[in-house]
Amino acid sequence: MSKRCRTTGLVARTTMVDSASLEFVVDYEQNKHLAVGKSVHSDYISAGGHDWRIHCYPRGWVKANNGKYLSIYLYCREPATTVRVIFKANVMGRHGKPSPIAATSSVFVYSSKDDILWHGWSRFVKRVDLEAKCVIEGRVTFLCHILVMHDNPIPVPPPKIGNHLNSLIDGMDMDGTDVSFTTNGETFHAHRAVLAARSPVFRAKFFGLEAGATSSNIILEDIEPATFKVLLKFMYTDALPGDDRVLRSPPIEMFHHLLAAADKYALHRLKLICARKLGENVSLDSIATTLDLAETNSCLELKTKCIDS
Repeated sequence: MSKRCRTTGLVARTTMVDSASLEFVVDYEQNKHLAVGKSVHSDYISAGGHDWRIHCYPRGWVKANNGKYLSIYLYCREPATTVRVIFKANVMGRHGKPSPIAATSSVFVYSSKDDILWHGWSRFVKRVDLEAKCVIEGRVTFLCHILVMHDNPIPVPPPKIGNHLNSLIDGMDMDGTDVSFTTNGETFHAHRAVLAARSPVFRAKFFGLEAGATSSNIILEDIEPATFKVLLKFMYTDALPGDDRVLRSPPIEMFHHLLAAADKYALHRLKLICARKLGENVSLDSIATTLDLAETNSCLELKTKCIDS
């Protein structure tokens, strides 16, 4: 027996396909009397990072067929993962073209977890038809195509809603804003809908019973501009500005002020972020102040951390 092999690779929209084509020539005259379940096989060929070979059973694989059918199987050597394959096979006729008496294809799945590493067709072709139409000078040529499919989903970029919302407040001008806050002479513009979605306190102020009495400019007496700027950015992006930098090495006082503001506006996640940072920096010098802050702003997590320190 002999073989000719051609391998190709192509990219589909959602699937990467590696393929190999094989002409597997079997000395049928010499092997047609093999016992049922005995095979001849091709050399190994590579496709999709795996090694494959074709097994031909001249008198079939299944004893129940009484040697009336030739069987063809595709064997995978040691699949490292689960592999999905389209296996196509037909047989060359006497006129140099594929014969219609045997042409089939199927999708097979190979896995290292399975004991059976070969798949194919026990009734690929009737031997009487094969001998009448496809045996040429004692040989039969099988045309086999192996297509190994790798999942390659269309790439989806990560969500950018935080970036988009952040663009609303970075260098914000008056366009689209419908409320402003002034603290210590510094004014910040914002969007009522965004703040209401993030904070039940603002929701009540803008769309609850207080809505009619709420001015389009709100004066803040108990929060510094730097603190409110960070608070506002968090409400739009759910992150602190320069997240890692701010969490690792800011003045601890900023987190004192942020925790109080987070409690006032019911921003639970921001409150816990501040509690974590303050808890990580509790010392003998700061524990009394931190504990008082925790009690004043009803932060049980920070209070527990102080007591356990």
